[in-house]
Amino acid sequence: MPTPPLISILMPMKDAGLFLRACLDSILGQSEENWELIVVNDHSSDNSGEILREFEDPRIRVFENNGQGIIPALRLALSESAGELVTRMDADDLMKVGKLASMKNDLVREGRGHVALGLVEYICEGEGFRKYAQWLNVLTREGRNFEEIYKECVIPSPCWMLWREDLEGCGAFGRDVYPEDYDLCFRFRERGLKCIACDEVLHVWRDHPDRASRNDENYADNRFLDLKLDYFLKFESGGELLLWGAGRKGKLLAADLVKRKVDFRWLCNNKKKIGREIGGKVLEDCAVVNSLPDARVIVAVAGEAQEEIDQNYFFFC
Repeated sequence: MPTPPLISILMPMKDAGLFLRACLDSILGQSEENWELIVVNDHSSDNSGEILREFEDPRIRVFENNGQGIIPALRLALSESAGELVTRMDADDLMKVGKLASMKNDLVREGRGHVALGLVEYICEGEGFRKYAQWLNVLTREGRNFEEIYKECVIPSPCWMLWREDLEGCGAFGRDVYPEDYDLCFRFRERGLKCIACDEVLHVWRDHPDRASRNDENYADNRFLDLKLDYFLKFESGGELLLWGAGRKGKLLAADLVKRKVDFRWLCNNKKKIGREIGGKVLEDCAVVNSLPDARVIVAVAGEAQEEIDQNYFFFC
């Protein structure tokens, strides 16, 4: 009987003392036992280091970040890992007891060229990112995560698993580009990986005020928009480029396109704005799209207004 593949869990950690014990307990409680946890302490100033020393399991190895930030931490963790399968974990989250086994079984069954996923259970005192988590789960249940990749990060960073050769083939964590989890999604798609549908909750995503995604400037809206536009211009060829929407995100995208010297037409459905010039571009009526069937259309219109727009366009929000 072949030896089951070792799973490497990469876990950057910074000031995670409040939730770290529960996180580690959830890993130690996995039904799958053939794993290693590579923890990289990113210059924590709390008691995280002391808590780690309480856990003497030889499968847990701890390193100090030789850089600054989550990408150097992930890069170090990957270089120190040895598993045929690789996954990520956040130090303030929890694993459901069968998470590693479920993802491993999916990858062993489907083989290389696939990414294993799981549904997320979102816990937060308020609403926070609850709608985002619900949207992720809808995509994951059907394995169609990449279909809406320009809207938002379509794979939650601590709820994927890959064969090592696929992860390394994506050039994971090879460049200092944030948001790193969203950049990795685009790299998965670029490599042609297929998402394995899953209808089981495998990960508990804990949202709280001190989470990096809420405070670190690397996760600000403009960083997401820059990244989306980078990949859009790289991969989405076609006819004339149209930008639909003149709200806050539409204005940010327009300014970025102008800065990049990319020619485009700017559309909106606000009668008060049509005909106005903003940043050197004159806003046109959105009805223009009807006469340009081959155009590439970036939609920066949020909320219920999206329901009336052709879903084959590229939604950036």
